[in-house]
Amino acid sequence: MKTFQYTIREELGMHARPAGLILQLAKEFKSEITVSNKGKSENLKKLFSVVGLDIRYQDTVTVTIEGPDEDVAAEEMLAFFEENL
Repeated sequence: MKTFQYTIREELGMHARPAGLILQLAKEFKSEITVSNKGKSENLKKLFSVVGLDIRYQDTVTVTIEGPDEDVAAEEMLAFFEENL
Protein backbone atom coordinates (compact mmCIF):
# COMPACT_ATOMS: atom_id res chain seq x y z
CA MET A 1 0.00 0.00 0.00
CA LYS A 2 1.24 3.47 -0.91
CA THR A 3 -0.08 6.73 0.49
CA PHE A 4 0.72 10.40 0.13
CA GLN A 5 -0.72 13.65 1.38
CA TYR A 6 -1.14 16.72 -0.75
CA THR A 7 -2.30 20.25 0.04
CA ILE A 8 -4.44 21.69 -2.76
CA ARG A 9 -2.88 24.80 -4.32
CA GLU A 10 -5.49 25.33 -7.05
CA GLU A 11 -7.70 28.25 -5.95
CA LEU A 12 -10.83 26.58 -7.34
CA GLY A 13 -10.08 23.32 -5.51
CA MET A 14 -10.90 20.04 -7.21
CA HIS A 15 -13.69 21.15 -9.49
CA ALA A 16 -15.18 19.07 -12.33
CA ARG A 17 -12.38 19.52 -14.88
CA PRO A 18 -9.43 18.26 -12.80
CA ALA A 19 -11.68 15.65 -11.19
CA GLY A 20 -12.52 14.31 -14.65
CA LEU A 21 -8.87 14.25 -15.67
CA ILE A 22 -7.74 12.49 -12.51
CA LEU A 23 -10.53 9.96 -12.95
CA GLN A 24 -9.22 9.12 -16.43
CA LEU A 25 -5.71 8.65 -15.02
CA ALA A 26 -6.93 6.52 -12.10
CA LYS A 27 -8.81 4.19 -14.47
CA GLU A 28 -5.52 3.31 -16.19
CA PHE A 29 -4.44 1.36 -13.10
CA LYS A 30 -5.61 -1.95 -11.67
CA SER A 31 -4.97 -0.75 -8.11
CA GLU A 32 -7.69 0.61 -5.85
CA ILE A 33 -7.17 4.35 -5.47
CA THR A 34 -8.98 6.36 -2.82
CA VAL A 35 -8.83 9.98 -1.76
CA SER A 36 -9.72 11.16 1.74
CA ASN A 37 -10.73 14.65 2.83
CA LYS A 38 -12.14 15.82 6.16
CA GLY A 39 -12.83 12.30 7.41
CA LYS A 40 -14.52 11.05 4.22
CA SER A 41 -12.92 8.64 1.78
CA GLU A 42 -14.03 7.93 -1.80
CA ASN A 43 -12.95 5.90 -4.82
CA LEU A 44 -10.94 8.11 -7.17
CA LYS A 45 -12.38 6.22 -10.15
CA LYS A 46 -15.90 7.59 -9.56
CA LEU A 47 -16.44 11.21 -10.60
CA PHE A 48 -19.43 12.09 -8.46
CA SER A 49 -17.82 10.54 -5.40
CA VAL A 50 -14.72 12.69 -5.82
CA VAL A 51 -16.67 15.89 -6.52
CA GLY A 52 -18.84 15.09 -3.49
CA LEU A 53 -15.81 15.30 -1.21
CA ASP A 54 -15.86 19.09 -1.76
CA ILE A 55 -12.06 19.39 -1.94
CA ARG A 56 -11.17 23.07 -1.68
CA TYR A 57 -8.14 25.33 -1.81
CA GLN A 58 -5.66 24.51 0.98
CA ASP A 59 -7.41 21.28 2.00
CA THR A 60 -4.93 18.48 2.66
CA VAL A 61 -6.03 15.23 1.10
CA THR A 62 -4.67 11.72 1.55
CA VAL A 63 -4.41 9.46 -1.47
CA THR A 64 -4.13 5.70 -0.88
CA ILE A 65 -3.17 3.25 -3.61
CA GLU A 66 -3.29 -0.51 -3.11
CA GLY A 67 -2.82 -3.17 -5.75
CA PRO A 68 -0.50 -4.76 -8.27
CA ASP A 69 0.66 -1.51 -9.92
CA GLU A 70 0.64 0.69 -6.81
CA ASP A 71 4.23 1.92 -7.21
CA VAL A 72 3.68 3.34 -10.69
CA ALA A 73 0.18 4.55 -9.83
CA ALA A 74 1.39 6.44 -6.75
CA GLU A 75 4.15 8.11 -8.74
CA GLU A 76 1.83 9.20 -11.54
CA MET A 77 -0.97 10.32 -9.22
CA LEU A 78 1.41 12.48 -7.18
CA ALA A 79 2.77 14.03 -10.39
CA PHE A 80 -0.81 14.79 -11.50
CA PHE A 81 -1.62 16.49 -8.19
CA GLU A 82 1.56 18.57 -8.33
CA GLU A 83 0.93 19.68 -11.93
CA ASN A 84 -2.82 20.31 -11.72
CA LEU A 85 -3.89 20.88 -8.15
